[in-house]
Amino acid sequence: MYSMTTADPITLSEISTVNFPGVLISIGVGVAVWLVASFVISGITKRVAQGSTFFKKRHFRWVTPALRALDHERRVQRANTIGALLRSVVGVLVAALTIMYVLKNLNVDIAPLLTSVGILGIAIGFGAQQLIRDFLAGIFITLEDQYGIGDVIETSEVVGVVESMNLRITRVRAEDGAIWYLRNGEILRVGNRSQGTYIPPEEPPADEPDTAPQQQAGE
Repeated sequence: MYSMTTADPITLSEISTVNFPGVLISIGVGVAVWLVASFVISGITKRVAQGSTFFKKRHFRWVTPALRALDHERRVQRANTIGALLRSVVGVLVAALTIMYVLKNLNVDIAPLLTSVGILGIAIGFGAQQLIRDFLAGIFITLEDQYGIGDVIETSEVVGVVESMNLRITRVRAEDGAIWYLRNGEILRVGNRSQGTYIPPEEPPADEPDTAPQQQAGE
């Protein structure tokens, strides 16, 4: 076994010990797992987008708040968002495990590589804290159904209609027609006027003009 950190040339004996069938099997299994996972996620996404009653069974009551009946556009948007998130997570996990098994079958010492990746991940995490915060907030906004496309929301910055949303940005059209791009991690407080029984405040009555003739001075 040789290390990724050494620059020594690979000898014939080391090449002969490489498990090429194991490499092919690892790649094949990784691809197969990814295809199966993608097929399952796509099926679930399609069912949710079509408003399937599969998740309304007793065994799936714990996901009812996230999958309650919604209008078509909003339901499709949420289903696609959750599906994209699941595909990304599964893809990263499958790719990481497949690469580890391939390197193992190539007799590569992956311990230094894992250490380097861990240090790099920590550095990226510190440098991208706000981005990670936005993505986590977007995930919970989507799963908890705090608001969706077509809802009228009120934040500390703007009141308007949600036109689109993803895991990082929510786009809102304000009452004056301006388009606002709100980072999900910075939305600390939001009110959804479309979900409750919102009653607009009464406008104060306009001042009635004084129709009585004014008294002239000296009268």
